[in-house]
Amino acid sequence: MVTTEEQLAQFIIDTPAQSISGSLLKEVKRCVINLMAVCIYSARDPSLDILLNVFRVEGAKPKATVVGSGFRTSMQNTALANGYLAHLEDYDDTHFPTVIHPSAPVIPAALAMGEYLGSSGQEVLAASAIGMEVCCRIGMAVHPAHYDAGWHITGTCGVFGSVAAAGRLLGLDKGQMVHAMGIAGTQAAGVREVFGSMAKPLHPGRAAQSGVLAALLAKGGFTGSKTILEGRRGFPAVASTSYDLTKATTGLGQDWEIRMNALKPYSCGVVNHCLIDAMVALRIKDGVTPQAIKNIKARVHPLVLELVDRRHPKVGLESKFSFQHSMAVGLVDGAAHPAQYTDMKATDPVIVGLRDRISATVDAGMAEDATQVTITLNDGRTYTQEVLHATGSPENPMTDAQLEVKFRTLAGDALSKARVNTLLEELWTLDDAPDIGQVMSRTKIRGRTVRN
Repeated sequence: MVTTEEQLAQFIIDTPAQSISGSLLKEVKRCVINLMAVCIYSARDPSLDILLNVFRVEGAKPKATVVGSGFRTSMQNTALANGYLAHLEDYDDTHFPTVIHPSAPVIPAALAMGEYLGSSGQEVLAASAIGMEVCCRIGMAVHPAHYDAGWHITGTCGVFGSVAAAGRLLGLDKGQMVHAMGIAGTQAAGVREVFGSMAKPLHPGRAAQSGVLAALLAKGGFTGSKTILEGRRGFPAVASTSYDLTKATTGLGQDWEIRMNALKPYSCGVVNHCLIDAMVALRIKDGVTPQAIKNIKARVHPLVLELVDRRHPKVGLESKFSFQHSMAVGLVDGAAHPAQYTDMKATDPVIVGLRDRISATVDAGMAEDATQVTITLNDGRTYTQEVLHATGSPENPMTDAQLEVKFRTLAGDALSKARVNTLLEELWTLDDAPDIGQVMSRTKIRGRTVRN
């Protein structure tokens, strides 16, 4: 009998790039464009220097490039740093059925391994597509019990996607891939208690790093469990009170789970997005100002109170997990970009005062990306806004034009206009790139000194 691990391994190593539809590869390409924009923007964050200083102290051969920095280090270090940058602003993509952010752990592993091997853009895209699919399918198998227990599913399931991408590029055979999954799976980690701190984006960074390490070890003959998924003490059995492994393989290669993945228009937890849409629509109503508002009440999906109920965050990273803050900045600024989630904005008196007047009640029948928000003014007037599908959800996805605006906005803060245009064109035609390293070399931002 063929095991789940063997079925996934066969899918990873044998799926021809040519068999992945053009529309699916385009979605992965959009994820790469989005990830690059977020990484370039995040590369100016001082926390990156903490990582780079650790890498410098330890020393490593320059095999791959940390986005934005021009810093070259080992494949493992590069995957860690780029995975961290991809998730730091909470501006990466989201697989809606599981709330996994599949790009952050998977694409950095593919880029690091691909740059080391001199892989083509098409090879990296195919490896990323397959890795993201494996990540999301294993996530489906353990969701929701795994997440409800407090695990950060992007970090835990991310290792399976990253090892799939890295192992495919490295040319592992079926047996090696099964062992690589076992090596990666035993490294699965990340708990939700650290949300709102630098440790949260560390999860996909470590997942990317673990996948690269597992692939390299397996290539050399290192072994891991052959039943990391089916075993009595395997990942699902230990980390989830209930699971269904058939979800990992049913329709594999035909029904792509990553079609339910979507890009974020706002720089915060995805369950905030419908609330922000509502506030942006309501802020233009007659008489609506922060001072004129008596209260704001929302009906929301249960995940909102589970994930983002922080009335008064103290720092910017915490504010990304506050629906009260996201609604407040949506009304006051009409936006929810990185500028709305700074330490200064988290303590802005106008925002703080408005957060006190915002509340939400759970409606179990409400979709994850839907809400109904009512504003009551001091003079008694009320306005109600219903959002059926948030901007950026699979049913209401960001357009290519919106993605380009996001890329130009984020990357444009760090690169010249000419560099932005060149890089964006190269990313849209990534499947024609003969060597992914050529693209990575053009991501260094201005004003960042590099000392390898």
